[in-house]
Amino acid sequence: MATEKRQSTPALSESHDGFSVTESLSNTDDTSMKDETSDSPVPPVSPIKTKSHKRKTSDESEKKRKKKKTEKHKHKHKSGTKKESDDDLETVKTSKEKKKRVKKEETPLDSQSSQAIEMKDEEEEKYKWWEENNDNDEIKWHSLKHNGVLFPPEHVPLPSHVKLYYDKKPVDLPIQAEEVACFFGAMLNTEHAQNPAFQNNFFSDFKKIVLEHGGANVEIESFDKCDFSKIFDHYETQKSLKKSLTAAQKREIKSEKDKFEEKYKYCLLNGRRERVGNFRIEPPGLFRGRGSHPKTGRVKKRIYPEDVSLNLSEDAPIPPPPEGHQWKEIKHDNTVAWLATWRENVTNTVKYVLFAADSSLKGRSDFKKFEKARELKKYIHRIRKDYKKNFSSKVMLERQMAVATYLIDVFALRAGGEKAEDEADTVGCCSLRYEHVTLKPPNTVVFDFLGKDSIRYYQEVNVHEKVFKNLRLFKKSPKQPGDDLFDRLTPNILNKHLQNYLPGLSAKVFRTYNASKTMQDQLDLIPNEGSVGEKVVKYNAANREVAILCNHQRTKPKSHDMGVQRISDNIRELFWQKLRLKRMILELDKSLKKTKPYYFEELDDLSVEEEQAIQDRVIAKEREKATKKFTRDNEKLKTEDSPLLPEAMLEEKLKKIDELAAEYKKELKTRKPEIKSVTVTVEKLESQVEKLEQRIRNATLLLQDKEDNSQVALGTSKLNYIDPRLTAMFSKKYDVPIEKLFSKTLREKFAWAIESADENWTF
Repeated sequence: MATEKRQSTPALSESHDGFSVTESLSNTDDTSMKDETSDSPVPPVSPIKTKSHKRKTSDESEKKRKKKKTEKHKHKHKSGTKKESDDDLETVKTSKEKKKRVKKEETPLDSQSSQAIEMKDEEEEKYKWWEENNDNDEIKWHSLKHNGVLFPPEHVPLPSHVKLYYDKKPVDLPIQAEEVACFFGAMLNTEHAQNPAFQNNFFSDFKKIVLEHGGANVEIESFDKCDFSKIFDHYETQKSLKKSLTAAQKREIKSEKDKFEEKYKYCLLNGRRERVGNFRIEPPGLFRGRGSHPKTGRVKKRIYPEDVSLNLSEDAPIPPPPEGHQWKEIKHDNTVAWLATWRENVTNTVKYVLFAADSSLKGRSDFKKFEKARELKKYIHRIRKDYKKNFSSKVMLERQMAVATYLIDVFALRAGGEKAEDEADTVGCCSLRYEHVTLKPPNTVVFDFLGKDSIRYYQEVNVHEKVFKNLRLFKKSPKQPGDDLFDRLTPNILNKHLQNYLPGLSAKVFRTYNASKTMQDQLDLIPNEGSVGEKVVKYNAANREVAILCNHQRTKPKSHDMGVQRISDNIRELFWQKLRLKRMILELDKSLKKTKPYYFEELDDLSVEEEQAIQDRVIAKEREKATKKFTRDNEKLKTEDSPLLPEAMLEEKLKKIDELAAEYKKELKTRKPEIKSVTVTVEKLESQVEKLEQRIRNATLLLQDKEDNSQVALGTSKLNYIDPRLTAMFSKKYDVPIEKLFSKTLREKFAWAIESADENWTF
């Protein structure tokens, strides 16, 4: 199983050649293929180049299938119509939806190319796997071809004047140790680098690596005497140089990077072109871990081809390893869904390269997961009846199983499991200890422990009377802090028990079921009225209830306060514009103040000082916008070798903005805005006021939404636990664009749900 890792700071930043760490969707269930809990500096180097090889391949059945498909398309184009049959599951497209269909095939190999499969980025008809019946879980694929994995660039030696200093003396390090010193130096100003545990683990590994590779000219014994500031300054300079590149230069770098990586991004799965989730091997760096991980700061070693096993069809061309290397193993196992695998040295966990989140294999897996949770509906009443009955069982294991099932069902606790001493001390239901549960008669329980990802779970809840009595029994002397609460129970025992009700049922399915059921119940409470913005806020509120149930917390983002201030400023600016329009209305018809006093009662809501501050912000934004547009336009013209816009054009624009500022200043004294057009009417101004009021309402809703969700992670439940068909249903039933509810990544991942669920679908 792939190991889940949460993103913090990128492990390898993009260098001048465009090589960068992956930026892909992190699936907290099973799709994470990288450890984003490490830091590496910014080396301006090129990726490892691969050696070219040739290998003959034969796939007669595949060729016949493609030939047949080509002939079918030719016939279709000749007739001008598309014959519908049971075998033809392709959607009939309207003239507006027609796309050029291209035959998928391998590019012939020549002496200048590698034996890699060429994946063309041409428009293809989307494979609608959900329209097929496929209940075979054992066989994952019939043919699989891919181009291997992309290795991170080698370390680039520091310039001769950039050194680690020890006791104020420059240190000459072996190149392997210098790379490790750079890992730490590049992240010198981060919270991790200030963590004593992180420092100790790093320094311990660093000293070993120095000795293993011949030592240094200075004996390094104390971390406190090490000065990494010159290394830090070097990488800060590299970052500044990168930021100073023009937009055209950045586009060129990105284009080169994309071209280089293109062949790794796709594979051929059963003859179809599908995306690969993460084709990059994790770069070496310093392990971070989550929470108070005991191994934080340890050195993650560089992965070489000799560490990597590939999985592909027997008749598929084997991707060539980097020159001078060979793969650890080539496997042909079609019962697994990974393309490559290796073992990470710090946590000793196996990492995988898997198919992308929007691939058919991952889609089928998600579909079956949510269908299993829906199936639980038929059994949940019986399960609840049984565990309530077993609260009074004479068999201790049955009592513990009943209470654990209750906690997992009602409070969405994870099952939990035993942890090794060198792992973070995180727990779930079955691994709760004496000190994690505090009892307050008559039936209040306080849970306080570190859950998954070292996120604190703290809840004070009321429980069933018999659950309270059983928890008191489970804590009875001679038990003491450190002892297991459920000393007879393990997740395996619990899951085997649950499978007596429904094959495939596990504690994890309860979490998915309760998340989706809660979302369904919350959506049912939303009236189908109001603006799109109001409906989105209510949808997010429903999502938030699920996130709270699942304890999906997050630290308030550093940018949160700035974002809130920006929205607040925008609301005040919109309000000021509305007041200006109302003042113009009175200029046209002063009698309206008497006939519609309520309409104008807010005219004095802004003080002179507040209006002055708003005007200053508006003018500053206009000047900045004009300057940026001028610069952007000239950069574009420069790339096109066209004449640049004269500076006088910008000066003229800024002069007009200054004139506008003078008008505002005059307005501030008279409170009478100038009406420049003779065609302006009261009706037109009132219409503009109404539009501004709607914008203010939308911005206010956005502000409320941002505040409410500042410390709740909505994305995790939406990605992994809430059936996506609920969101698709809400979109269609409440006439809310799906783009307002799902990001582009989620729309691609859950295309099956968006297409298959209508406005009447229920979980």
